[in-house]
Amino acid sequence: MKIIWLFLATLLLFSGCSTKQKRPFPSGKKNKVLQKLYLEYEYWEGSSYKYGGTKEGAIDCSAFVQSIYKTAFGKIIPRTTWLQAKEGRYIAKKNLKAGDLVFFKTSKRDRHVGIYLKNGKFMHASSSRGVTISSINSSYWRKKYWMARRILR
Repeated sequence: MKIIWLFLATLLLFSGCSTKQKRPFPSGKKNKVLQKLYLEYEYWEGSSYKYGGTKEGAIDCSAFVQSIYKTAFGKIIPRTTWLQAKEGRYIAKKNLKAGDLVFFKTSKRDRHVGIYLKNGKFMHASSSRGVTISSINSSYWRKKYWMARRILR
């Protein structure tokens, strides 16, 4: 009986030691673009933001987007947010699809970019939270929304 309790205690102890749990892919139709984006997000999640940064652990928003596009889709896009905002074609907010670039005016001269996922969510390198997923409908991002561009398809 003691062996069973010891086994159960050990099992409980080690089952809680995982540092990062895998998130399941979004349910519904298999969207290959969305799957690739979530795989990339799992790799980058938690990386810190650094203005001008281009590497894991220290990256800015436009380098993050550039890296995702190169790795997940084999597409080379410009390095800066300003140049990325000229790529592809304009998309109305109501027509956003997974993979579209979403742009925000965060100050009079600064711009921010992320990649749309679905249901109002986008992934980006946030200056305050690092690589994360946010809602374009949050009180902060809703006020800062500028435009979206479609490069894929």
